[in-house]
Amino acid sequence: MTSSLPSAAFKAYDIRGIVPAQLNPDFARLLGRALAIQAREQGVSHLVIGYDGRLSSPDLADALHEGANSEGVDTMDIGMVPTPLVYFAAHVYGSGSGVAITGSHNPPDYNGFKMMLAGRTLYGQDIQALQALMQQLQETAPAAATPGVRHAKDVKPEYIERIVGDLKLKRPMHIAVDCGNGVGGVLAEQLFTAIGCKVDTLYCDVDGHFPNHHPDPADPANLQDLIRHVQSTDCELGLAFDGDADRVGVVTKSGEIIWPDRQLILYAQDVLARQPGATIIFDVKCSRHVARAVKAAGGKPLMGQTGHSLIKAQLAETGAPLAGEMSGHIFFKERWFGFDDGLYTGARLLEILSAHDDPGAVLEALPQDISTPELKIEMQEGEPHALIATLQKQGRFPSASELITIDGVRAEYADGFGLARPSNTTPVVVLRFEAETDAALERIKNEFRQALTALKPDITLPF
Repeated sequence: MTSSLPSAAFKAYDIRGIVPAQLNPDFARLLGRALAIQAREQGVSHLVIGYDGRLSSPDLADALHEGANSEGVDTMDIGMVPTPLVYFAAHVYGSGSGVAITGSHNPPDYNGFKMMLAGRTLYGQDIQALQALMQQLQETAPAAATPGVRHAKDVKPEYIERIVGDLKLKRPMHIAVDCGNGVGGVLAEQLFTAIGCKVDTLYCDVDGHFPNHHPDPADPANLQDLIRHVQSTDCELGLAFDGDADRVGVVTKSGEIIWPDRQLILYAQDVLARQPGATIIFDVKCSRHVARAVKAAGGKPLMGQTGHSLIKAQLAETGAPLAGEMSGHIFFKERWFGFDDGLYTGARLLEILSAHDDPGAVLEALPQDISTPELKIEMQEGEPHALIATLQKQGRFPSASELITIDGVRAEYADGFGLARPSNTTPVVVLRFEAETDAALERIKNEFRQALTALKPDITLPF
């Protein structure tokens, strides 16, 4: 075993790295021990463990169980499941504690761990504390007098039963589902059939080589097969899931991609019809139409920092019934548990759309401006945060009506917005622009161009 742990694997929201160089069974065993010690300190007696369809996941899961059991904590082995089922089992079976072993949408040689303890998602300082504890444990043997026990449980039937018991489609629908060979395939067809859909499946066999396209619906290239299928059949719309099925992509009959911030408007309108005046949370990358639509529907819009762990924490603090991120993580607290779940989000979308004869028309009528995809400035480790901190203090945006600095710099204009923020997972600055017209979009981009080059004249901009 190495004497130092790979610091690069300990990210802001989770643990993620390359297998086996950074993450391997030795690492997973140590992590299991560290989590078990923290669990015991918080009065937690068992951890739920599930894993995705990556080739390395079963071995990492076995080692994680071993580590946790060796420190006297029981583990519930729920097998190969989408990440949301780990959260579901953690909530339903009492401890609020679990680990999803998943590389999400990263390349096939990556894997990772998403963790929650006593109902709280671990992020930021929690992840650093885990690293420090794992470092110490390398020098010591497990100390539990009585080892914990690993027992297996299939939670898929109960998960489907809970959703079917709560969700009612107004009419049967015909949909296409693309799981990109990710772990959503173990469940998607069964779930959507159970709520009343005829389901055409694309790439729903789980295959950690991802032979057809990458399981990331945030990239339009990965949605083209689904678009072609929906257009060439009598499917009403298509749903696409990322590698661990905590995010969903949506395409219409005409081939339009409905990005998550536009989806969020529809979910907000639906929730606010039952909970008037409620707070709806969205991240800094979302369209300004989200706040407008939430206000128009009688809700309170609340902008938050990007990051699924941060949004979950804000959801818990505010008691909001709904939150969403531009990346596709949608969190329903109303009628659900408040964790990000692409499968459940897809089901809620179908429930709303089943009241209409033409789902595509409803989706395409959602407001949108002209916008760029996420643009990235590649930099050295540590540089993005330093640059954005300086931009927050010294950046000049002469025609902006407001500067929001909760997460990078978001400049609001009468006719659009621009955003520059440091990624918390890779050494890049992420940019996004939106405006009512092409001319306004260019003007906003130009202000950001001038503000960034004034601080770093040699910067290479992707716009």
